[in-house]
This record gives sequence, structure tokens and C-alpha cells, in this order.
Amino acid sequence: MKKEEFYQALGKFNIVLTDQQKADFELYFKLLVEWNEKMNLTAITDEEEVYLKHFYDSVAPVLYGLIKNEPVRLLDIGAGAGFPSLPMKILCPELQVTIIDSLNKRINFLTHLTDSLNMENVSLLHGRAEDFGQNSNYRGQFDLVTARAVARLNVLSELTLPFLKKEGRLLSLKAAQFDEELVEAKNAIALLGAKFEEQIDYSLPDESERHIAVISKKKETPNKYPRKAGTPNKKPL
Repeated sequence: MKKEEFYQALGKFNIVLTDQQKADFELYFKLLVEWNEKMNLTAITDEEEVYLKHFYDSVAPVLYGLIKNEPVRLLDIGAGAGFPSLPMKILCPELQVTIIDSLNKRINFLTHLTDSLNMENVSLLHGRAEDFGQNSNYRGQFDLVTARAVARLNVLSELTLPFLKKEGRLLSLKAAQFDEELVEAKNAIALLGAKFEEQIDYSLPDESERHIAVISKKKETPNKYPRKAGTPNKKPL
């Protein structure tokens, strides 16, 4: 996907990028490739692939109306090189974004990136989601949590749902269908005080399929969740 094709694809959703937003995506790509030579941020470094598989894929929740340019609190778990939250932040500068990542060198990259893009209202936290999920400064404080290809839904639910306010939503972005995972995660989602709302199925412009599961928080998550770091992965609910 060439840059111009990226702009045109967004235009089909009535999103017209300003020159500054175009420049922000260009700088994001440049810094991603530069830093990727020093550390493993992504296997995808070809410009057309980055615009398709990182930038376009990351902004899908905006394209499909799940996220709007509003000052809501969004938490991105395991964002790696900033996906999906930071491309969405370029489109929706009002978003108040927090990223948690367990690798400090990725936080260093994200700090440099967000400073270079002059982004406001972005917090970068180094640590484990399980630990922050038991911290009252973060637990139950977010309107939205996003996670892109992080973990199976039964594990992801425990890592993310404790952070949501009541009626807040988890948006889980994946390439594979959620059908099997939803069956597997049904008990975990209910136990954590949430409910599956819908699955949005769509295709990237190259016709590869993508899916977003939307799960909404209905009541407080029991205090014992999330369990200590590593346990959700080893012993899924």
C-alpha cells in the first residue's frame, strides 16, 4: 500500500488527512525503521507493508466507528512499536493514550517517537499488565482498552478487563476468526464482569481478513484478578 493509496483508503471512510497528519505518519515510519536496526520492534519494515499492515490495520477501529476523536482514556496493552494506539492518536488527537509494555527498550522508542510527533496526553508505563491491573491508579480507570494480536482471548480478558470502567470496552484486534476463542473465553469474560458485544469482520485493501472483538464491562472485576504476573498465561481462566 503506497502512501497515496493509504490516504485514498481513509478517504473512503470520509477521513481526509491534513498535511501534518501525513507528515506524522511519514516520520513514524522513518523512526520505526531507524530504531528497528538497533532493536527488534517489527519484522515488517518495507514502507508499503508498514502502511498496510501497521498503519491501516491499526486505525481500523476509527474507520469502523468504534473510536472517535474524543478525550476518552484509552489503554493499549502490549503495543510493541505503538500499534494500534499511536496511529489512532494521529487520526484522533483528542484521545488520552496510556501504553503499558514490559520491555523498557520499547518504552524508550515510544518516548522518542511521541516526543518527535509532539503528541500530548500520552503516558508510557514500563511493567506488566498484571501488576498495573492491581494498582488503584489504573484499575477501573479507562474507557477503552485495545490489544492487537497480544494473546488468546481467555488470557487477554484477564490482562485487560480489570482496567475498564463500567460500560468501558475492550477492542481486541486479530487476523484470525474469534469463534473458537470466544467459546474458550466465555467463562473468563463472565467471571471478570464483562460481556461479548460483537465481532466486526473486515478486509484490508489487499483482501487479507481482519477481526475486532468488542467486549464491554458490565460490573466490577473481582479483586483477585488479574492474578500475579505470568499466571494468566500459564493457567488461563
